[in-house]
Amino acid sequence: MQMLNGNTIHHPFPMTTPYWLQDAIFYQIFPDRFANGDPENDPPNVQKWGAPPTLFGFQGGDLRGIIQHFDYLLDLGINAIYLNPIFAATSTHRYNTSDYYKIDPKLGGMLDFHALIDLAHRNNARVVLDGVFNHTGRSFFAFNDLLENGENSPYRDWFHVHHFPLDAFTPGEAIHFEGWWRHKSLPKLNFHNKQVRNYILGVARYWIERGADGWRLDVPNEINDDAFWAEFRHVVKTANRDACLIGEIWSADPRWANDTHFDGLMHYPVRDALLACWNGKDNVAHFADQAEGLLKIYPRENVYSMYVTLGSHDTERLATMLGGRLDKIKLAFLFLFAYPGAPAVYYGDEIGLEGGKDPDSRRAFPWDPAEWKGDLHPWLQALIAARRGRSSLRRGDYVRLTVDEANGAYAFARILGGEKTLIALNISDKAVDIQIPVTTLWRENQTLRSLLDNRPFTVSDGKIAISLPAWGGIYIG
Repeated sequence: MQMLNGNTIHHPFPMTTPYWLQDAIFYQIFPDRFANGDPENDPPNVQKWGAPPTLFGFQGGDLRGIIQHFDYLLDLGINAIYLNPIFAATSTHRYNTSDYYKIDPKLGGMLDFHALIDLAHRNNARVVLDGVFNHTGRSFFAFNDLLENGENSPYRDWFHVHHFPLDAFTPGEAIHFEGWWRHKSLPKLNFHNKQVRNYILGVARYWIERGADGWRLDVPNEINDDAFWAEFRHVVKTANRDACLIGEIWSADPRWANDTHFDGLMHYPVRDALLACWNGKDNVAHFADQAEGLLKIYPRENVYSMYVTLGSHDTERLATMLGGRLDKIKLAFLFLFAYPGAPAVYYGDEIGLEGGKDPDSRRAFPWDPAEWKGDLHPWLQALIAARRGRSSLRRGDYVRLTVDEANGAYAFARILGGEKTLIALNISDKAVDIQIPVTTLWRENQTLRSLLDNRPFTVSDGKIAISLPAWGGIYIG
């Protein structure tokens, strides 16, 4: 990495991560709550679509529903899908895997999986799966055998057993064995066991060979074994050199983003900084420093491979966090689609779906447009179209232009060769007039246009004058 011209952040080539990640617009789908395409596979006592979400109350979403609404995703501008777990499990979230080699029958089957993969690939889109390898469910074959055979089980060393007999079902925390966060329903695998390592590596290879375009790895830091992750990466990249690996790491930590671990991380620190600023808990200058600082701690290929999201199944919804304020939500997305990394939309955030802490953040998608929030959906369509139409927004260097802490204004540029895009934000409750220095971008008297509404702007005295409403923003190029 190199620093040029003060606040210009330039990352030299070559790339070592999948090139397509720089062009990716991700959409995260919680399968049970996106769309019900085949009621025949609904479990007994399925809840009404849109009922208050619970951990074990299924609402019937499935892979066929995603297939039937794929045109909706394409129309939005999506070209990459991250699916929450789709393997056999007993809960709606499916992080308690029963069978890593089987699509959950409540979601469909292998024919539906292949149909989704084929549909995505025909439309130049990718599908990334959720890999939950730190722990399993109680119905996983090896843990079942352990429960039945105790100390005589050939799988006793597949888990972290403290003493027999195991108590896996009575109320309370896991004591006889290690469970993720002490949950009895989520027994932790023992990665010191070579059989466990080989089993998980086989799972990773199997789904890549069947067309998946990568893995999002759940709590990988809890498998605190660099050698295992290096081997995991080798296995996946051998099966498909363009497969991506995204790690769920909640803090900024360069240990996990490199050529022996993951291509990118779920970049929650960006979300944290944005929400703090948008909600008045931090000022714009510090937000700009944080946004810029996060670009300096990783190699270029990893910066541009980050999965940058404003919400997920594990967080409160963006609309809820911003008090339902449409103007704040729209500005948050304007920033997201201009920031380095692969922007990601959590299903429903593009129409202003509300939701508190999980499981409330996993509400069913409302397919009636009358329930969608204002003009948020077309706004995202426009932002995504702008990003997909500008190489500088996808893979350009970042340059800070100005920060006006007193007025809440922040402007930066993305530069790739001769293509330059200016991004300006007013992170305040008052309209603001700002003069942005652009002598390093454009010549005097040059006329530029807003990418979202085609308004003209002319360089005068080395600056561009912009008037922004409260919580307004603009792309100029």
